[in-house]
Amino acid sequence: MRLPDKRCDMAAAVAHIKDGDTVMVGGFGVPGTPMALIHALVDHGARDLTLIKNDANEPGMGIDHLLQSGQVARLITTHLGLNSHAIDLMNSGRIKVEFNAQGILAERIRAGGAGIGAVLSDIGIGTELADGKQLVEVDGKPHLVETALHADFALIHAGRADTFGNLAYVATARNFNPLMAMAATRVIAEAETVTPLGALDADAVHTSGVFVDHVTELGALSKEYAVVQR
Repeated sequence: MRLPDKRCDMAAAVAHIKDGDTVMVGGFGVPGTPMALIHALVDHGARDLTLIKNDANEPGMGIDHLLQSGQVARLITTHLGLNSHAIDLMNSGRIKVEFNAQGILAERIRAGGAGIGAVLSDIGIGTELADGKQLVEVDGKPHLVETALHADFALIHAGRADTFGNLAYVATARNFNPLMAMAATRVIAEAETVTPLGALDADAVHTSGVFVDHVTELGALSKEYAVVQR
């Protein structure tokens, strides 16, 4: 059986994203953030998006471009502290922000990819993080019901890919990317290099190509990737 070649032009890949879609974006700060795909989504212009990302990056970087262009209606995240623009948008009511403890965000995404409806946690009980969440008792202890997260699309960054979409990440740039690749209906991956099928050692593959729909090759990295350039 011949496996499909999933290489695609970046603009054509993000053109599938529609107004109102939920989009997961990989990354922890700069490492693992798909900067080029974010710029392509800005150019595409889809609006009223719900973004799921660990952080809001810094002003003028990463998803801040989507915030500045007014394309984001809601952000599910863990912190905004490095992005004063995102904080202003939240405080003025121009975007809705849902905060999660970092490990809880990862676990909710993992649950979405694993087909689990929710996970239980005692983190955040008695704080604003518990507002609106169901509380259940397990072994005599209270737990919050943390519902799974799913998305219409995931935008992720990899160090290497092959034409089928098998992905290999570099060090901490792996972060949320493998989880998001399993929790979205359609996955678009940018990779620094794309090799022929079979060129990646099986033991080096972190995300199987069965989860990936489109692969785009970056070639030269822009200055936004400077923190992780090797």
